[in-house]
Amino acid sequence: MAGLNDTESLIAGIELGGTKCIATLAQGRTILHQSRWPTQGPETLDLISSELDGWRNETPFAAIGIGSFGPLCLDPADPHFGHMENTPKPGWMGVDVHGHFASRFAVPVGIDTDVAGAALAEGAWGASTDCAVHAYATIGTGVGLGIVVDGKALHGRLHPEAGHMRIRRTPGDTFAGACPAHGDCLEGLVGGPALAARTDRPLADVPDDDMLWQRVAAELGEWAAMLILCLSPQRLVIGGGVLDNRPSLLARIRVTVADNLGGYLAGLDLAALQSLIVPPALGREAGPLGAIVIGQNALQESKP
Repeated sequence: MAGLNDTESLIAGIELGGTKCIATLAQGRTILHQSRWPTQGPETLDLISSELDGWRNETPFAAIGIGSFGPLCLDPADPHFGHMENTPKPGWMGVDVHGHFASRFAVPVGIDTDVAGAALAEGAWGASTDCAVHAYATIGTGVGLGIVVDGKALHGRLHPEAGHMRIRRTPGDTFAGACPAHGDCLEGLVGGPALAARTDRPLADVPDDDMLWQRVAAELGEWAAMLILCLSPQRLVIGGGVLDNRPSLLARIRVTVADNLGGYLAGLDLAALQSLIVPPALGREAGPLGAIVIGQNALQESKP
């Protein structure tokens, strides 16, 4: 690997999602190998490690990047750096995700949230390449938000957990919410388990004009408006399985955002929102490629 810069080096990326895990071997944004597993218990990490061992023996990689569901401890000075925190996923609380791979592979290992990784990838190669401040929201099993400022994912005491914000309920909605911690926070209203609990039929069979989707668009639209007011992003990318399977939601979200903003922000009318709120340009590869960017950053940070 001598002579290669960090964007040319082979990187192994690991996306740990709520329902699936994806391991990727890539050079820049060019994917060379990819494997998938359903997300089960922490034993899933052993399956991924075995796959990476096989890749390493054939084509050694320079670093590993991990984009994981959370919450995660991302403070390098904390003894629990890289560990899962109070996650609702059974068996995962306290698991040392970073250490699992750092102890097995003699290469730099970076870790961040899966949604921060997707935001970084969209900034590097996708819909947000021209933006200094941008965000990526994923609406899937859970609801997550990654925020990037000047090319770096935003961290503070923890990392953004905006999916657990509460927004106003739509009139007549009595659904208690599915979040085990907060009930009817946004994730408890529009995450995959919540949507499944809010209807008595498969989501694919619920027509676009059903009240369920009207409520989801209203809830996501108010949330997105609050994000725009708080963060002033130049781009807000919204992806994840829910919108992948119901793409018509995005246009309705923009309408709700415009209604919530009420003309307060000059120049940000419905037409302007077409280019502010967009789907991921990288599609379903935003998460896997995000792990690659995290690995590239880890490689760069390891150099004197």
